Amino acid sequence: MASKSVLQKYEMVIGLEVHVELKTKTKIFCKCPTDFGALPNTQCCPICTGMPGTLPVLNKQVVNYAIKAGLATNCKIARHTKQHRKNYYYPDLPKAYQISQYDLPLCEHGYIDIETDKGPKRIGITRIHIEEDAGKLIHIDGKGTLIDCNRGGVPLIEIVSEPDIRSAAQAKAYLQKLRAVILYTGISDCKMNEGSFRCDVNISVRKKGQSELGTRAELKNINSFQFVVKAIEYEFVRQVEAVEAGEEIVQETRRFDQNTGKTFSMRSKEDATDYRYFTDPDLPVISITDEQLADIESQIPALPDFRKHQYVEKYGLSPYAAEQITVQRETADFFEQAAAITTYPVLVANMILSDVARLMTEESSIPIAPEHFAAIAQMSGEGRINSKTCRMLVKSLWEHDTDPEQLVKEKGLEQISDSDTLMSFAKEVISESQKIVTDYQTGKKAAFQSLVGQVMKKTSGRGNPVKIQEVLSSLLDG
Repeated sequence: MASKSVLQKYEMVIGLEVHVELKTKTKIFCKCPTDFGALPNTQCCPICTGMPGTLPVLNKQVVNYAIKAGLATNCKIARHTKQHRKNYYYPDLPKAYQISQYDLPLCEHGYIDIETDKGPKRIGITRIHIEEDAGKLIHIDGKGTLIDCNRGGVPLIEIVSEPDIRSAAQAKAYLQKLRAVILYTGISDCKMNEGSFRCDVNISVRKKGQSELGTRAELKNINSFQFVVKAIEYEFVRQVEAVEAGEEIVQETRRFDQNTGKTFSMRSKEDATDYRYFTDPDLPVISITDEQLADIESQIPALPDFRKHQYVEKYGLSPYAAEQITVQRETADFFEQAAAITTYPVLVANMILSDVARLMTEESSIPIAPEHFAAIAQMSGEGRINSKTCRMLVKSLWEHDTDPEQLVKEKGLEQISDSDTLMSFAKEVISESQKIVTDYQTGKKAAFQSLVGQVMKKTSGRGNPVKIQEVLSSLLDG
């Protein structure tokens, strides 16, 4: 593997292509349903499988949803656009072409802003266009491959970013922010485990300071933030090692294997000319009116950036914390409800980003009533419970939601802050731990924390850690 010093000489250049399945009841060009998980080949017809003599009819809702995505990502909306046939053969595409858009996409020249470790960064969006999804291949070891055409014809938007991303962390932040924006608009459920939000990564490497782009590889259909990060990190090292060894980087499509954490070559990467795009002769030009645009714009709710700005200004959250809170609309709603009934909204945010984040899965919601969550923050902020008890209460209410104040009284969990009580415990610890005391007095500062821990243990974890430190300092240094 290339050394850290060698890797630091290079930078990665990343552009992302995100495919989002739209939440329409029927497919893009026919009346077949779009329900996930149906029995194979029960949701397809002669139109979505491209049988001779059939004619597609564009689903108007698809256009409206795509425009909503474009407006939410600061794109310019084309007033006249058209659809093209993208010609290629693959077993899950029975008609051997996909209806997509080529030189006249519906939305262009947008952007979204993300938070990075160096502050805010703007990622450009080249285009958003509509197209139909392909079917699905099901591989059975030792037996062969089966084709399920249910997904064929499900409406998609493809969101293509500019090559503005420079790290795996930025790619993850962009995808999280983009997914949040799409979820807020309500045009897709963005369930990554069901393939309704998936990503192709285009990545190349170049030496730092160079302006010329390297040859890119495309990593196909990654449906997890974690796997996107791992795929980028592996591919960056692979390409740097190849360049350092004098090898030529080949433009190709690669697959990420989540079991090995490596990427593998699938096929050479096609260019636009390979697809032989031409205007679909069966579909008319799409025209967007001022009235239609205004109506769609009026349906867009407050988006993550608006809420983020509110949280920074109104509640005093850091930009990073506010960004993380708004990634999930339900989490942002929960935060606002809890923050409105406590004088410690920053503690509410910190609890969400730490304790709740540890307990949540990608598809779960917060099972605690906002008023109960706010009560925990209030008790913590007032010094009535310590951080350990705070974490314990969140975990307990996650499993069985109840009044946390009553729970604190019943179990005797209120924090001990009385100086005389803590002084008594501290004197006991000092008399029992003469070696640790001697270590502290001879300059071993870590010994002090050991004494704090022992006093905390005597209070059964209920001691106020700040008060404990004050009492110990007065006894040892006074």
